[in-house]
Amino acid sequence: MPVRTQFTRELVALTNDLTLMCRLTHDAAERVTDALVGADLTATYEVFALDERLQTMYGACEARTVVLLALQAPVARDLRHVVTAIQIATELSRIGALFSRVADQVYQSHPGHVAPQPILDILAAMGTLAATRTALSGQAVATGHQEPPAEQDPGLHAMELLHKQLHSALAAPEAEQSTTTAITIALLANHLERCVDHTARIDRLIRFLDTGVPPTAQPADSA
Repeated sequence: MPVRTQFTRELVALTNDLTLMCRLTHDAAERVTDALVGADLTATYEVFALDERLQTMYGACEARTVVLLALQAPVARDLRHVVTAIQIATELSRIGALFSRVADQVYQSHPGHVAPQPILDILAAMGTLAATRTALSGQAVATGHQEPPAEQDPGLHAMELLHKQLHSALAAPEAEQSTTTAITIALLANHLERCVDHTARIDRLIRFLDTGVPPTAQPADSA
C-alpha cells in the first residue's frame, strides 16, 4: 500500500475515534445530569463506565498519533491534523474525568441528592448546557469545521450566568446547607463549568485545523 494512502487511512481512523469520543462525552453529560436530578445510581455507574471507555480510547489515540509522527513524519496540514487530534483527545479525556467526579459525588450522597431542589435545578441546567456543547463539538470534529461566534461565545456566557445564580443561591440568607455542603456544590458547578471550557478549546482547535490560525491568535471572545 502506498505510504500516502496508508497515512490518509490512519487520519480517517483517528477522526472516527475522536468522533466516537465526542459521542461518549455527550452520553456522559446526559447521564450525569440524570444522575444529579434523580440521585440515580444506575446513571452514575453509566457515567463511570463511559469515562473508562473514554480513557481507554484516549490512550489508543495517543498511541496512534505517536506512531504517525514517528513513522510518517507529516508536515504542513497533515502535521496540524495529527497534533490537533491528540489535543482534542486530551480535552475529551479531561471532560470525561470531570463528569466522573460529578458522578462520584452523586454516589457519595446517595440515597439523598447532592443539593436542595432550587440549587439542584441550576446544576441540572449546567449539565444540560454541557451536553449541548459536547454535541456541538462532536459535529465540529466530524466535519472538521467550526464557525467562530460573531460575539461572545453564548455557551460560555450562559454557563457564567448559571454560575452566578448558583453563588447567589448559596449565599442567600435562607440557604440551609452547611459550609461543607456549599463547598461541595461549588466544586460540582466548577467541574461542569470546566467541561464547557474544554468544549470551547475543542472549537478553537477545530478552527485551527480548518484555517491554520493558532488558538492563541483567535479572537478572545470566541472561546
